[in-house]
Amino acid sequence: MTNQAAPAQVPPRSDLRRRVLAGEPTVGLFINLASAVSAEIVARAGYDWTVVDLEHGPGTEAELLGQLLAIQATPTAAVVRVVSAERMRVGRVLDLGADGLMIPRLETPQDVADTVSWMRYPPAGIRGVAAGTRGAGYGTVPHPQLQALNERILGVFQVESPVAVEAADEMAAIDGVDVLFVGPADLSHSMGIPGAFDDPAFLAALDRVSVAAKAHGKGAGILLRDASEVPAYRARGYDFIGIGSDSGMVMSGARSQLAAARAALA
Repeated sequence: MTNQAAPAQVPPRSDLRRRVLAGEPTVGLFINLASAVSAEIVARAGYDWTVVDLEHGPGTEAELLGQLLAIQATPTAAVVRVVSAERMRVGRVLDLGADGLMIPRLETPQDVADTVSWMRYPPAGIRGVAAGTRGAGYGTVPHPQLQALNERILGVFQVESPVAVEAADEMAAIDGVDVLFVGPADLSHSMGIPGAFDDPAFLAALDRVSVAAKAHGKGAGILLRDASEVPAYRARGYDFIGIGSDSGMVMSGARSQLAAARAALA
């Protein structure tokens, strides 16, 4: 009997994009320590997604692959916040195998549409085709099937300024913009009310973003300080919820244990 090779398949990836577009609430954590060990610990805790933060974290693309391997050995999805919205940075991170991208600091629908095009293989976009990369299955995906990978990449676009808030509806209408993600610190500072997260103007901006996202069947995302804030933001329509970071957890845990120890010694 002649052995026949099994037909090539698109490699299994995260189903996070499907879940988000289906309206399923998800919870994630930012990875700021540039550590594959920290990334694996967080992923094994069972978060739906992580964001490996190349914008504000100390790590670079040189440490990224190890973190992706650690996270993707679990069911947790590995989203990467790129340093900036540039075609080569976007393509390189996707070639390394990220399940999704978080894009900071864009304000116009045209800039967003351009960035989406860098995330997708032709003819849907202009992502460079290199079938031998990790993101393309190391050459195991035939060229006619590469386009199927376009549908698996989650696109998270940050809303960090009043200009972006004004454009939220137009941004959410773009195919490939799967989540509008508010950075509360950046947005409040750019509005001239730094850290005033209860200010009526800030809350109105939050509502405008979530309404725009829901009107187009997209996710509304936000980074919160701790889990106690989740109910209030869920009530405002937010369902792609990040709660802190690995570095923040180390700091809060260290402070808590130190305070308890000092109290016991007093």
